[in-house]
Amino acid sequence: MVVDASTFDLQVYAGIVEGFLHQGYDLVGYENILPSQRHLILRHDVDFSLQAALDMGRFEAAQGWQAYYFILLRTEFYNPISELGLASLQELTSMGHKIGLHFDASLYRQVDDLPGEAGRECDFLAMITGQSVDVLSLHRPHPELLGEGFEVKNRLNAYSRRFFHDIAYCSDSRGAWHHGHPLDHEIVDRGGAMQLLTHPIWWTGAQGTPLERLETFYAARLKKLDAEMSANSDLWRRHDHTMDAR
Repeated sequence: MVVDASTFDLQVYAGIVEGFLHQGYDLVGYENILPSQRHLILRHDVDFSLQAALDMGRFEAAQGWQAYYFILLRTEFYNPISELGLASLQELTSMGHKIGLHFDASLYRQVDDLPGEAGRECDFLAMITGQSVDVLSLHRPHPELLGEGFEVKNRLNAYSRRFFHDIAYCSDSRGAWHHGHPLDHEIVDRGGAMQLLTHPIWWTGAQGTPLERLETFYAARLKKLDAEMSANSDLWRRHDHTMDAR
């Protein structure tokens, strides 16, 4: 049964995590997870919105939970080194969350040194946050990069065999549990480990279908862009650009 984002919010998310905790699961880091133990990694890939990530991070911190937030460095959706972006990352780390790299390999034409490029992005992210970046995940990964197909020196890959095959993996990709609810996974009955991947865009803000949530995000970004244009340009501020929406 597919369960989509129309039913997702932070309270529903809390119910999922608490469901694992009530069955004896412990929240652990990538370096400590053991396949045969009741271990759970909370992972978030930040594809669209740092504000959504911050909202989710604050909620988790209020419950005493720590998670991993994987950040895109090269994206048109947010700027991690803007004043607001950097403040968001710093607040996430101050709450005890870990920052990882969300690496988009499709942006590199030369594929011979993708691990090297990923390592350099990790170094840059570590420099701006002041924290080590020891784990990376792949953005829309090509099948050839899954399993042991992509290893970065001195970093853990969330899609390596250890975390993608040896333990259970459950994701809300495209705003739905396409392979069943996490608590219904067979590994839970066996008491094995799981990597739980969620995307903050589906869990924060007003409820709605996945498309409706993206439409809400799009409208908010346009409003933010308009405000920034007005703040930086007298010409734009004086222009009646409300007519441009015709």
